[in-house]
Amino acid sequence: MIGLAASSMKAIKLRIKSVQSTMQITKAMELVASSKLRRAKERVEHSRPYFETLYETLFKIAAADVDFDSPYLARRATHRRLYIVIAGDRGLAGGYNANILKETETDAAGQEYLVLPIGKKAVEAFARKGVPLVTKEYDEAGALSVSDSFEIAELVCQRFLAGEADEIRLCFTQFASMLTQTATVLPLLPFDAPKPAPGRRSMMLYEPDSKTVFDAIIPEYLAGVIYGALCESVASEQGARRTAMDAATQNAGAMIDHLNLYYNRARQAAITREITEIVAGAGS
Repeated sequence: MIGLAASSMKAIKLRIKSVQSTMQITKAMELVASSKLRRAKERVEHSRPYFETLYETLFKIAAADVDFDSPYLARRATHRRLYIVIAGDRGLAGGYNANILKETETDAAGQEYLVLPIGKKAVEAFARKGVPLVTKEYDEAGALSVSDSFEIAELVCQRFLAGEADEIRLCFTQFASMLTQTATVLPLLPFDAPKPAPGRRSMMLYEPDSKTVFDAIIPEYLAGVIYGALCESVASEQGARRTAMDAATQNAGAMIDHLNLYYNRARQAAITREITEIVAGAGS
């Protein structure tokens, strides 16, 4: 009986050490995610004014002239969509990756589509499902820069103008707060411009003309939106990972408390049995 109790106590002690090791890892990951989140939030704040200014310019050009036309405004029957999907480079981030992949599949239900995946998890998920991929080149979302965003924008613009995709949509996770991140699908092309008032013409002069300026700005605008979405997604991933690791650390702490309780009970039971056997032996 004593040997059985000692064996049980040893197993509990080993389990406690194992959980403590896991707790140290989750706590370290939480601290790393917190550090990265601060930098990611700064990138989000700095990137927003850029694409907001570009959008305002495009909006004004398209809304100011009734004779204005551009291939980026052309609405065709939707036969094929191109999704730019931004997911994470690794797991352990709660439902971050699963939510954006699910949102993309929900939006694409019943449609023929291809994907330009950004982030290792996006590349792996769509390759596993057999979805046509534009490229696997951008498999590290956290390492992408503004120049990469311009390359992606040029690539999807070429596909749209060539008629290989009738719609371009961007799937990313919008950062609202440390605890709230929202999976979002944003239509990019054709550009959603308001109809100008009949007979209205812009008083602003563009060189060589408004259409040329508009067509030149569109790739710049898309690059700005993509880079902004990257910043939002990276911040969302770090926020989700920090929350998940904090919850894991708390759960590990609770488990250690329970295991310590079981260990103390087993130890007390072993002591009680020893005393009982000693008393019984002395009485005989």
